[in-house]
Amino acid sequence: MTAAPIESVAAREILDNRLEPTLRVTVETPVGTGRADVPRGRSRGAHEAHDRRDGDDRYRGQGVKEAVAAVEEDVEPALVGHDATDQRGVDAALLDLDGTRKKERLGGNVVTGVSLAALRAGAAATGLPLYRYVGGADAGVLPLPFFDLIEGGELAGGDLPFQEHQVVPVGADSVAEAVRWTAEVYYELGDILRDEYGEASLNVGDEGGYNPLGVDDPREAFDLELRAVEACGYGGEFALAADVAASHFHDAETGTYALLGESMTRDELLGFYEDLVADYPIVSLEDPLDQHDFAGVADLTDRLDIQIVGDDLFTTNPERLQEGIDHGAANALLWKVNQIGTVTEATEAARLATRNGYAVQVSERSGQTPDTWLADLAVGLGAGQIKTGVTRGERTEQYNRLLEIEAELGDAATFGPPGDALR
Repeated sequence: MTAAPIESVAAREILDNRLEPTLRVTVETPVGTGRADVPRGRSRGAHEAHDRRDGDDRYRGQGVKEAVAAVEEDVEPALVGHDATDQRGVDAALLDLDGTRKKERLGGNVVTGVSLAALRAGAAATGLPLYRYVGGADAGVLPLPFFDLIEGGELAGGDLPFQEHQVVPVGADSVAEAVRWTAEVYYELGDILRDEYGEASLNVGDEGGYNPLGVDDPREAFDLELRAVEACGYGGEFALAADVAASHFHDAETGTYALLGESMTRDELLGFYEDLVADYPIVSLEDPLDQHDFAGVADLTDRLDIQIVGDDLFTTNPERLQEGIDHGAANALLWKVNQIGTVTEATEAARLATRNGYAVQVSERSGQTPDTWLADLAVGLGAGQIKTGVTRGERTEQYNRLLEIEAELGDAATFGPPGDALR
């Protein structure tokens, strides 16, 4: 007998943190309802699932009325009667209905929204919190947060080429301590920026990190963050990391990278990273080279004894991740459900990563809503790492949810990646 037969699947157009349209999907069963908002990335990899947009005059073409119609006219008839607690079956039906590699028929945003809403409906039907429904009785690993205190690249309007300049509270013993320490560092960094760069440098990017005008060198951004850490008395308790998003300053025709007023070859950029890691307490670099350059990323992974994260490189796609594993490229997967489409596919990517010794870092997108399924999935997966911005309500809601889960788990909770990773 079906435990939670799907009775209806509905969608509506809502707004994300950038005042841009996105989908909210609701799945109804007789024993529980699931709802999920779909995030959207501004910095998108070439191999991500297709994002279905209207392309008309509304919202400069970014409306999702066609996606809403696809949910209600195509998806609902196909899913009614399916068991919401059979996530693999629901996702298989979605993939069969779409029938394309990049979800170009239904749209990746449609597939992601329905898959996540069904997951929530399944959890509601069982009476379990989402993290427990995903991870089982042993789900209890709270993730170490990566906080992007200074933003650049596609996320901000300044001159910094790197997308995120992160601080990582590696000395913290809990989510609560990690969040408190970083909040204090964030306040202090704001004071430093105001004093040295003016009030306008307190403007923030898409994910709440500062966007200091006149700062165009990642090393200067890291220096500012370390000064704030030291001023708060947390010297040695924080490491640094970066989302480089190098594809955005890569010239495909020449194969060079426009960085710091220079046109760098791949080898010159690798040398820059070696110097950066030698000079700063950096524990992780994300997408340090172009998203197609498996060989170059493999070279850097071999050269540096730090975490190298593949985001645009892998796009949470098991096939691309396997290619990276075969090359020895990177040693960590950035995990974003909407890059691939369904919860099942994303979970397969996470399991493939773990089986091959790759870390998993659960990640938001620059376009988010206050929906907190991301925090629950980070705990359910046992990933041990999360990046979800720093301020703004849609970001702090993720931290608030992690704090709730930590309090609920009590002594059963553990914190951060396994072993001494990143510490």
